[in-house]
Amino acid sequence: MVKGVLLAAVLLLSLPLQALTQLSASVDKNPALRGEAVTLEVTANARVAADAINFRVLEQDFTVMVPSVSTSTQIINGQSSQSTIWRIVLLPKKAGSYTIPAFTLQGLSTKPISLEVLNETAQNNTNSNTELFLQGSIEQQQLYVQQLSYYQVTIYFNGDLQRGSLSEPQMDGASIMQVGQDAESTELVNGIRYRTITRRYAITPQRSGNFTITPPTFSGEMIDRDSARYNYFARTKTVVQQAEPIDVVVNAIPANFPGNWLVAGLVTLTEEWSPDITELKQGEPVTRIITLSAVDVAENQLPDLTQGFPDGLRLYQEQPQAKSAERNGRLVAQKIFTTAVIANTAGELELPEVSLAWWNSQTNKLEHARLPARTLRVAAIAGAAEPTTTISPALNVAPPLATPASSSEASPWQWNYISSLLLAVWLLTLLGSYVLWRLKAPVRPDAQTQSRVRFNSSELKRACKQGDATAAKAELLRFAHQQLDKRCQSLTEMSAYIHSAELKNQLIKLNAALYGNSNAWQGEHLWQAWQQYDAGRKEAGASDSLQPLYPQ
Repeated sequence: MVKGVLLAAVLLLSLPLQALTQLSASVDKNPALRGEAVTLEVTANARVAADAINFRVLEQDFTVMVPSVSTSTQIINGQSSQSTIWRIVLLPKKAGSYTIPAFTLQGLSTKPISLEVLNETAQNNTNSNTELFLQGSIEQQQLYVQQLSYYQVTIYFNGDLQRGSLSEPQMDGASIMQVGQDAESTELVNGIRYRTITRRYAITPQRSGNFTITPPTFSGEMIDRDSARYNYFARTKTVVQQAEPIDVVVNAIPANFPGNWLVAGLVTLTEEWSPDITELKQGEPVTRIITLSAVDVAENQLPDLTQGFPDGLRLYQEQPQAKSAERNGRLVAQKIFTTAVIANTAGELELPEVSLAWWNSQTNKLEHARLPARTLRVAAIAGAAEPTTTISPALNVAPPLATPASSSEASPWQWNYISSLLLAVWLLTLLGSYVLWRLKAPVRPDAQTQSRVRFNSSELKRACKQGDATAAKAELLRFAHQQLDKRCQSLTEMSAYIHSAELKNQLIKLNAALYGNSNAWQGEHLWQAWQQYDAGRKEAGASDSLQPLYPQ
């Protein structure tokens, strides 16, 4: 048996290659419906290379799938014949009359094919018994830059679908991600019961203009009903379908919008204190947690908040934590701002209003999410003198002159023994909780890098050289916190404390790259401007740096 197979293989390999004498082309349907796949078949009566014919010329009028190539050899009565067949699935981009050009190979050419594509989809053709088709839709065709909209594609089929794959939609200058899981159902179309599979995508344009969403393409295998009627082992057939393209208009950000641009279906701000308080106690820490929630927004689009804490407080601010989830087919994002607050002086404490401007995508209007201003009473610790002044963010009252023995009580940066003891107990509690957490946490590889809180000019240089706008922003805010002693929540706020015009200009460009619709950011100019600013600051003898808020 083995010898027979080897002999047949040797005979096939020893056959001479035939010269090409025939080259033909045909399509499986003509006319075709809009959105319906057409299979082009090119046949040569000789064995030739798979890439001997270039089909890229078809891409101007069609979406061209990857060609499948097959070769065969037949021996009948000692006479051999060979052939090479190319099969290419074509999806017309729109209705109209097309000409599939002639293809040339070894001096022979196929005849051009005139193809008519009717301006009627398969699902709307009452005379068609289409086994599978696609429909695509988008919630809004008029959008703003960075406004998230949901694109939905549904596969309708009434046959036995064996397997298949669905490509993603495409749109220039937009980020696209799938939302949730596929949903299966049934629907009646033109009197035919179809099974359906629906998939949703979130499309977020990053620049303004007129765009077209290139629809997804489905390619799969279905049972051939004709063969199934007469053969127990039914054959499968390839099906390829595409949804309709959709035009989208993306508007620029309104010129008069205040603050960082945020467009959403709903935005809320909530506040929580831990422990829950009615009044603060001098020297005792409490935690303020503000949660920014937004609907139809990705987590990386949520801006920072300006909380505007007054003087007379010690603050330990954590890095904001952002997350997102899918709820009923929509994206919901949250950003949590956590700050440990310690009041140094007894009296009344005014916390200003926290406000965030946002654009309502449902009403197409400017709105504000707000946390109202509130007044907190700071109770003095036992044994401390009752102060005669209140804490105000707008007025700094100089303390009265005191003897050296009472200077520790007059200065807001001095601590009495009870306050120090309470702070030490709190820090020990945090340390103990951290140790227990580390003991329970799974062991991680040593290769993981630890989080860093100190400003590092080398990291800023690396971010600028690599064009990493997010990392550059993080390093600049660390610089402002630790070197300028400014609790800046954004680059715009930081620029108010920078005296270099060139560096201010580069900060504006960096901010635009992060939240605007500009092209890829190049950080070389920012790094040069920062070097000049830092050198001038050192030469001037500026010594306004304090210890970092997060000592390592």
